[in-house]
Amino acid sequence: MKISRPLNDVQRRFNELCDLGGGQGGGPARAKIQALLHLGSKQLNSFATKETLLHLEKFADRNPWHVCFAIGLGWGHLAKIELEFTDFASTVLDNMDATALKSACAFHLERGPAAIEKSLIGGYLLFNKVKLSKTPPTDLIKLREDQTRWLRPLTKPTERPPYIGPWNAFAMFMVALFSMPLLAAEMKGVDVALPTGGPISTALRQLHLAKLLSRSPLSKDTDEAALDINGVFDDNALLADLYKGHPGWSMLDVHSGLYMLGTRDVRSDQWANIP
Repeated sequence: MKISRPLNDVQRRFNELCDLGGGQGGGPARAKIQALLHLGSKQLNSFATKETLLHLEKFADRNPWHVCFAIGLGWGHLAKIELEFTDFASTVLDNMDATALKSACAFHLERGPAAIEKSLIGGYLLFNKVKLSKTPPTDLIKLREDQTRWLRPLTKPTERPPYIGPWNAFAMFMVALFSMPLLAAEMKGVDVALPTGGPISTALRQLHLAKLLSRSPLSKDTDEAALDINGVFDDNALLADLYKGHPGWSMLDVHSGLYMLGTRDVRSDQWANIP
């Protein structure tokens, strides 16, 4: 149940807690894992909020949803998170400018330029199908209503644009929440579904092996795969279960803690210091 070759303090401390045991079926103690995830989320959350506000301020003349979608691509490890990338990407999402699309693809990471190209084309098609609030609502119920409208075309496989999967379909709502930390702090359940796949799904599988969750995640790991919306919501229910019983944190804290637990990004060693 321990993490092989841990990369950051959250993963190293998780392995120590596994050795200590004290939890169900010989796994680590639930309360200690919750405290670890909460502590491990703080630096990442602070960084994410600062980055989101910086990009939204820099591109205040753009559609804020487009900016949030672009940031989400970076957080999904598809693109380098730079102001210049957000400039190009938000332009593509607005008017499918060919020059901006080519420039945005130059910011690709190991998954190559096609991942950015397909994500932006898919995002553009979806933005043209769905009418969202002019700006992300400062109310969880209204934000959930926007998410419901956004997801509606994705329930039909023939209408799902390319590369709009468990991360790209949901990430911009998470980014929007990071721009409103007081609202994010109110999230105590699945008010707004957060993205899954990648490190989140990896962490959920790890916690299932450690006897802390009743099952493994259901949603797909990548945006290339078919989108199982019910699977994403079911896996958000696992986040909600992890949230219960630990005071002072939110669902966004749970999500960020899981990211730190499941990531294989070597840079993550700089994102949390656990004593």
